[in-house]
Amino acid sequence: MGSLAILGFGGHGRVVADCAQMAGWAEITAFDDCPSPATHGPWRAEGTGSDLLARLSEFEGVVVGIGDNTTRLDWQRQLIGQGARVVSVIHPKATVSSYAFLGVGTVVFAGAVVNIGARLGQAVIINTGATVDHDGNLADGVHVSPGAHLAGGVRVGEASWVGIGAAVREGVSIGSRVRIGAGAVVVKHVDDGLTIIGNPARLLEK
Repeated sequence: MGSLAILGFGGHGRVVADCAQMAGWAEITAFDDCPSPATHGPWRAEGTGSDLLARLSEFEGVVVGIGDNTTRLDWQRQLIGQGARVVSVIHPKATVSSYAFLGVGTVVFAGAVVNIGARLGQAVIINTGATVDHDGNLADGVHVSPGAHLAGGVRVGEASWVGIGAAVREGVSIGSRVRIGAGAVVVKHVDDGLTIIGNPARLLEK
């Protein structure tokens, strides 16, 4: 693999860059509208999102390294609309079944597992050590945080976030733009737009 552009170069973007290098991308160029000096790694942001849009033809692949689900998904859709060759990035120490489907622009980090029959939409993040068991269905822009576990047949709606160390019982459906707190244990369906916390998970009081 040759040249890869990463849009978004905060902490998450640098993890994507490190993952991409380990996956075999030879040259990595970063872009960020609000760049800050990286404290680790050899890469620095070389321009903004607009600069990337003007240089798309230079790259064999593009991936969005933005942690915020809605922003990541919006940027990816814009890039695809402009003809970018958006790619997925899978760490060599992740386990992804040959019988799982990963949408374009998805990233799967070290120690993560995606099992048989799972279907992931575009711009999904399966973070370090997270698992998606058999026949799970994750819509576009979902983020499964480090150490979170989705049992078999779990469905997650667009741009929802599953917090670090959370667990979701088999067959549960989670709506769109849901936020699941760190360590939460989800045992029943969750409607769109809610924030839930605790064990068992409950609605966060406003």
